[in-house]
Amino acid sequence: MLFDPRPKTRREELFDREEELEELIEATKKYPLTLLLGIRRIGKSSILRVALNELNGIYIDVRELYFESGGWISSSSLKKAIERSLNATKPKWRKELAEILKRIEGVKVSGLEIKLSRESSLTDVLLGLNEIGAVIAIDEAQYLRFYGARGGKEFLALVAYAYDNLENLSFIFSGSEVGLLHDFLRIDDYTSPLYGRAYEEVTVEPFSRDLSKEFLKSGFEEAEVRISEGEIEKAVEFLDGIPGWLVEFGYSYIHTKNFKEAMEKVLRKAEAMILGEIKELEKKSPRYSLILKAISLGLDRWELIKEYIEVRAGEVPNSRLASLLRNLEKMGWVKKEEGRYRIIDPVVREVISKAL
Repeated sequence: MLFDPRPKTRREELFDREEELEELIEATKKYPLTLLLGIRRIGKSSILRVALNELNGIYIDVRELYFESGGWISSSSLKKAIERSLNATKPKWRKELAEILKRIEGVKVSGLEIKLSRESSLTDVLLGLNEIGAVIAIDEAQYLRFYGARGGKEFLALVAYAYDNLENLSFIFSGSEVGLLHDFLRIDDYTSPLYGRAYEEVTVEPFSRDLSKEFLKSGFEEAEVRISEGEIEKAVEFLDGIPGWLVEFGYSYIHTKNFKEAMEKVLRKAEAMILGEIKELEKKSPRYSLILKAISLGLDRWELIKEYIEVRAGEVPNSRLASLLRNLEKMGWVKKEEGRYRIIDPVVREVISKAL
């Protein structure tokens, strides 16, 4: 079902993402490391899960792991996440995997259940995965910078070891905070464990206006729900081409049969999600929310943003403001075009303008 808000897992559930899916699958066959990039709610997780369903792969959501572990990812919490991922694989493949992993010290196998002890080595687990041939997909991989005591370098060293020595193993790093992901990997920095390694990038873009309309029409036809052309036009005008919001609108409209109510439901759900994300930003600096508020109100030039902040929170040095704006760009919140800043996601802009 196109309007099912859960991530898709089968190829036939995707809408017009065949090219990105094939590109991702082919990349895993050619490169030990592939980056899957795109802004929040663009559909990366669905593409990733569908690809893994067709490959021998495991899926780890590092953002979820980051919050579960209280903001600092330990070796033991990462092992637990890998254990859950191994036990979520398809039974046939897991049976083969269990036969290999049970030979590894610190790994216990009971039936099809795989358990990693504190003594188990991640390197040994990778050796086992290499023996059977596997793809390790790490969603929101930029959060691995909170792994261990050295900003994630231990994990990057592990990936570098696998890259150089385990020819049947492939990694997919997915990220919505594209700049931060690149900063974390630092493949062009000779001090990084991954320095100089070749990799492929697959970028997921928003739907075009026409494709957004086609998506909504297809979803409503599938659900056998009638909606006017004008209402589809209004939905696309407001939600732009972000599949996550289009899905939420379609799902809500199916249940309400009312445009206004459906859009209000989208915004209520969006508000809860977005304000939660902004609270995390404010832990780093309360000025982030002030910057986003200024831009959402149309104060989109440097001097206007600076004035807005200083009226409300006191003087901000130019260098500090530049750093904050750069960070928001790297995290996928804003984009600078011809000297003006804009919030990339139109729903995020609407929520911030009214709720902050």
